[in-house]
Amino acid sequence: MPSWAQFRVEVSGVGMTQLPVVVAPFKGEAQSPQKLAAIVQADLERSGQFKGLPAGSTQLDELSRPDWSVWRQQSAEALVAGSVSRLADGRYDIRARLWDAVKGQEKSEFRETVVPADLRLSAHRMSDWVYQQLTGVQGAFATRIAYVTKSSGRYTLWVADSDGDGSKAALSSPEPIISPTWAPNGASLAYVSFESRKPVVYVHELLSGQRRAVANFKGSNSAPTWAPDGKSLVATLSRDGGSQLFRIDLAGGEPRKLTQAGAINTEPVFTPDGSALYFVSDRGGSPQVYRMPSQGGPAERVTFAGNYNISPALSPDGRWLAFVSRSGGSFRLHAMDLNSGQVTPLTDTSADERPSFAPNSRLLVYATVQQGQEALMTTTLDGRIKARLSGQGGDIREPHWGPLRK
Repeated sequence: MPSWAQFRVEVSGVGMTQLPVVVAPFKGEAQSPQKLAAIVQADLERSGQFKGLPAGSTQLDELSRPDWSVWRQQSAEALVAGSVSRLADGRYDIRARLWDAVKGQEKSEFRETVVPADLRLSAHRMSDWVYQQLTGVQGAFATRIAYVTKSSGRYTLWVADSDGDGSKAALSSPEPIISPTWAPNGASLAYVSFESRKPVVYVHELLSGQRRAVANFKGSNSAPTWAPDGKSLVATLSRDGGSQLFRIDLAGGEPRKLTQAGAINTEPVFTPDGSALYFVSDRGGSPQVYRMPSQGGPAERVTFAGNYNISPALSPDGRWLAFVSRSGGSFRLHAMDLNSGQVTPLTDTSADERPSFAPNSRLLVYATVQQGQEALMTTTLDGRIKARLSGQGGDIREPHWGPLRK
């Protein structure tokens, strides 16, 4: 069933097994700039692993002694309650407790003090805490996404919370901005800008706003991806004729050519350990995903279903390959289990693009057109639970999910 938080995140679909959880309104949050409980519940529902249950009119906080018969009648298996209070120095004290509603026992407690600007981040960190306590897997809600919009003839690169809210513009230009890609440390983005009337790869430090061109060679410079150590990029350059993959050392030096085929080679992405690259090539007559050693060498074809497969993305745990496949004029997101080779279509939309995994490998973000409108979406890896994220208006493109925050 659809669930709307105040920041316009819509969750739809039904998973195979979802843990029923109650997130009660926090004591004192009526006076807070952010409604923490709503943010936490929306995060958990968007993950596809939890079903939010109504909290009713019962007043709870982290010091409460819940009446477990009430929650067991709703089949709740977990209960979250807490409080938020403004301190004399203007900061907010946030406290929460997580209970096992079946056993009637406390599982864990959460506490932190933040400035007002970090209230939403604190709510996402609380979601990560609940998620890890109940699943044993690290949460990825307190992360960021980058994406590009085109509106009124201007292109803007945005950085936002993982739910799409809190967007801040990193760059705006009358010329296209494409392929934003997070650095492994989360401090910088690489992207392609056409502001000099040709595609040039930049590295942009988000905190300072400083940026520099790292690939501004003759011809086209496109499709950057970061090496896992953050010391180099691989990008597609046409400086020698054709479109080939080159490794670019960010400390300087001559780019090193990795592919030799006469075909187009583009959209590289590293395996998590940095030992190999997946990329798109039409060397077989149509665009397909290939894999080769990260230092160059023989490439093996990975995708075989369909005659047009592009935009590879690898899960950080190395288990999954996501890509976009064209079939009958529709572009749809698919996921491949790299152990078995089994491919699963994840969407029923027809204009999907640029998938990117959450850093815990449990969700994908992508851009698409849904009900006639541009949308940022997330999906579970089985395609059962999808969420339409909040976001800026206009033509939405090129999402990329950032790493876990240090």
